[in-house]
Amino acid sequence: MITAYIGLGSNLKNPVQQVSQAISELSQWDALSLVKVSSLYKSPPMGPQDQPDYVNAVAEIATPLSPEELLSTLQAIENSHGRRRDAGKWSARTLDLDVLLYGDEIINTKDLIIPHSGLYERAFVLYPLEEIASGDLLIPGHGTLAQLLANCERGLLELIS
Repeated sequence: MITAYIGLGSNLKNPVQQVSQAISELSQWDALSLVKVSSLYKSPPMGPQDQPDYVNAVAEIATPLSPEELLSTLQAIENSHGRRRDAGKWSARTLDLDVLLYGDEIINTKDLIIPHSGLYERAFVLYPLEEIASGDLLIPGHGTLAQLLANCERGLLELIS
């Protein structure tokens, strides 16, 4: 079993419900074991600011799935929530599930980048991750979680539940 961390986010169609439902769905897949889940946080959108704020969380899972199989599973969950992939990189979305970390692997393919690009500088990922992981968690190629947090201001990130 591999330990992986999943970033969850939504800013459409009741984002708290979207993220909460996705967390529940993660625990229902046979090949995923939900270990820990962070609180929910609200953050301003990246990119265009003319969209609603996001609700974000991070989940720790254990899985025998390969990184590609895990990505496929996460995309199936996104699709069940009406996720559209044709709206652009920074567009609003019903659900976004990202493989943040997969063990200590570094992966860089056309379809999958692990550690997730930008993880090391995004408060809406690092602070929820800190809730469920040790500060000495290594983010391959970037240092420990504690080191990254020391250089990442919380900004407008708000704990909501």
